Amino acid sequence: MARRIKVLIVDDSALVRQTLTDIFSADPELEVVGTASDPFVAVKRMETVVPDVILLDVAMPRMDGLTFLRKIMSQHPIPVVICSAVTEQGAEASFKAMEYGAVEIIQKPKVSTKQFLEESSIRICDAVKAAARAQLRKLAAKRFEVTPKLSADAMLPANAGRSVVQRTEKVVVVGASTGGTEALRVLLEAMPTDCPPIAIVQHMPEHFTAAFAGRLNSTCRIQVKEASDGDVMQRGQALIAPGNLHLLLKRSGSRYYVETKEGPLVRRHRPSVDVLFRSAARYAGNNAVAAIMTGMGDDGAAGMKELHETGAYTIAQDEATCVVYGMPHEAVKLGGVDAVLPLGALAAAIVKACNS
Repeated sequence: MARRIKVLIVDDSALVRQTLTDIFSADPELEVVGTASDPFVAVKRMETVVPDVILLDVAMPRMDGLTFLRKIMSQHPIPVVICSAVTEQGAEASFKAMEYGAVEIIQKPKVSTKQFLEESSIRICDAVKAAARAQLRKLAAKRFEVTPKLSADAMLPANAGRSVVQRTEKVVVVGASTGGTEALRVLLEAMPTDCPPIAIVQHMPEHFTAAFAGRLNSTCRIQVKEASDGDVMQRGQALIAPGNLHLLLKRSGSRYYVETKEGPLVRRHRPSVDVLFRSAARYAGNNAVAAIMTGMGDDGAAGMKELHETGAYTIAQDEATCVVYGMPHEAVKLGGVDAVLPLGALAAAIVKACNS
């Protein structure tokens, strides 16, 4: 039996610590080796056992999570997942934590409804497993097989035949997960002001995507915003799927627009890259350019194969520049990728493909 991933939970709320402990205890691949109410207690726990992953709150007494994170990364790097409350301050601190070296952001679980807790548990456990394999920028990837895992069929039936799209303007669709917040910044900051319209799925909790889009909008030459239902795709703009809603590309006459929809987890995610990619295969076909970037699991791989079969140009981020070479690797294995490129070359390749 494979060794379980050792998790240390650092949060000042006893209820949150207990809820997270219950969630991890129910997963045979995870083991809680300690809990701590603040970073000082966490240091004491780590003198006894070194965890594989630390689940860290950002707002705590005596020492805040960001200060503790910086100490960890400068002294003894350990994969850290930020567990944050849904507030403007919490979102801002979480993205600052990503800059300091945290691997992933998750939303604190809420014991409100059975379905919410079940879905929250899936996302939290997957985030910790991804962090354990990120090895702080370098992954020897191993995919976990966990059921159930719905395909894009749950949101959009597969096309019976090849897409026929009477349109010449290109549209770009992008999918990313673990490590994607930084990778997307690099990609979008390199985009020219007149770049083709871009739709993005980044696996991220509800309410954090608006703050993420705002941060990117402040550093990029193009406009970046959280997608709203019915938004028209425009040149020089990137739309990011809202957390907890699927994003679909649609077409009306000569215009592309996006639709945001509720629905089940697809490939264990909502939003799902597969849902976006399948919709692009149906409504854009060979006028689409797709990129699949760093992330654990296989979300987006099947959708990219569908896009590839319509004649769309498809690109995967290479292993050397991925935090987790999971999603791109699965897309390559399925045979749906035209080019494998380093992160720094993606923007130029996308623009070139759209202009060809």
